[in-house]
Amino acid sequence: MKNRIFFKLLAAFLIVIAATALTLDAMLGSAWEASLRAQIERDLTQKTLLFAHRVETDRTRSITEITAEEAQAAGARATVIDASGKVLADSESNPATMENHAGRPEFVAALVGRTASSERRSATLGIPFLYVAAPYPGGAVRLAYPLSDLEAVQAQVRRRLLWGSALALLIALLVAAGASILTARRLERIVDVAARIERGDLRARVDDPSLDEIGRVAVAIDRTAGQVERSFAAVRSSQHQLETLLNSMQDAVIAVSSDGLVQWANQPMDRLVPQRTRLNAPVVETIRDPDFLATVKAATTTKQAKTARATSVVPGRAFDVTAAPLPDGGAVAVLRDLTETERVEKTRRDFIANVSHELRTPLTSIQGYAETLLDSTPDNGAHTRDFLEIIRKNAARMARLTEDLLTLARVESGETRFETEPVPPVELLRDAQENFREIARGQGVEFEIIESNGQGGGTLESLPSVMADREAIHQVFSNLIDNAMKYGRAGGRIVLGARPATRGVEFYVQDFGAGISSEHLPRLFERFYRVDKARSRESGGTGLGLAIAKHIMLAHGGSIRAESELGHGSTFLFTLPTA
Repeated sequence: MKNRIFFKLLAAFLIVIAATALTLDAMLGSAWEASLRAQIERDLTQKTLLFAHRVETDRTRSITEITAEEAQAAGARATVIDASGKVLADSESNPATMENHAGRPEFVAALVGRTASSERRSATLGIPFLYVAAPYPGGAVRLAYPLSDLEAVQAQVRRRLLWGSALALLIALLVAAGASILTARRLERIVDVAARIERGDLRARVDDPSLDEIGRVAVAIDRTAGQVERSFAAVRSSQHQLETLLNSMQDAVIAVSSDGLVQWANQPMDRLVPQRTRLNAPVVETIRDPDFLATVKAATTTKQAKTARATSVVPGRAFDVTAAPLPDGGAVAVLRDLTETERVEKTRRDFIANVSHELRTPLTSIQGYAETLLDSTPDNGAHTRDFLEIIRKNAARMARLTEDLLTLARVESGETRFETEPVPPVELLRDAQENFREIARGQGVEFEIIESNGQGGGTLESLPSVMADREAIHQVFSNLIDNAMKYGRAGGRIVLGARPATRGVEFYVQDFGAGISSEHLPRLFERFYRVDKARSRESGGTGLGLAIAKHIMLAHGGSIRAESELGHGSTFLFTLPTA
């Protein structure tokens, strides 16, 4: 760098010096030469006029003597001619041998009465002369001054200018060397600091106090380095906090790049896999579960969060996998161990199923004996019959509750197998209408099916068949219609219908009763959740019907939801996939 700067500065100085020398030679030299020529011409003109005056007035000397004296006094060649151009006297040649000078430009002007001058190179001597001629009565005189001295002076001036330029070049070399050394040191320090910052030393600073452009660059680099240092410190702090947070989680977390390499993993992930995670290694070397790998790839490709269930990450354990895309490509996956949760859930389901199963027999016995006692008790034992009726009703309610619990446990555990087949939606609606028509009529409720499918006047027969287990869907309709009769009876009307949906056919049961408040809608399908507990107990509800309907829908690959507004009734909707 030092040499490059040195040669650049030297080249700049050379250009400046050369331009200055050429400018001085072209402008000052020419001006000085013109001034010197004008001064010589003025002096020579005055001497020529004096020479002509002496030739005219001096009668004590001969023309030859006057010519020699004037030539010596003027330092020039002196010549006298008559009106015809004949040379009468010359300070350097024999007049007799000289040619006629009447045609010389300066003599031509002088013979007509004017003082004139001309400049030309002598044919005999080969050097330039300045000729000045002046008239006198009977002829003219002339002084010829050699300009070789002027050329010598010009050559001497150019030599001095050249020597001056050489001295300036030497000084420029020294200045360029000094400036390049100082500048190179400053720039090398800036480059060194930049290299240290590139290697990660964010504490490096230039500390150049100069106010020139290099100093401003150094200040800018120092400020940038300080800002980067503070930003990196904040990033490291955030990263440390994030690592601490992720390592404190019970769930395993792993980050995968877009090309399938492990970028980061928390400690639970290291403890989860026996071979531990290796950074920058293919993720398949750490986790070989196909469901996990497919979920991570799907999240990376679609840029959307994906979930799946993985059962072969660790033998005998099940995991819930959630993969979310990263901004720079790749994905981060969270593995939640569901083994214990599923074990507890299975234990709970088994317990409920076992208890429900065990309670069926004694409850049936209690209900049977209560009915037997009612039949054998005389009519005059009013109190006894009331007590027996209470026992019978509660036994029946407990029987329904245990039956619903057993049904729900079997559906949740998958013990109940649904035999799905293509079924036209209109048949499912007709079956539900047939089963509840008389009950609705007995309660004074209008019960009808909307024949339109809500799509441009199409009928229910035009809807595609759905995959359904007839008995299970009948149970769903039973629960929904039973709820509509209990809680929407005030509306006096219940409507069934079906319409096309995005992923199948959507069925609905609509009543026109009091409706359900919005805060209850998210929890309607929870076990034992009741909007009006007192009314539910009075009507004999168990609080499990909607939960059973929900799990039947999940087993069919469908969904169920509720819509309601106070004072405008409620609508329960469930969707079944098309065949």
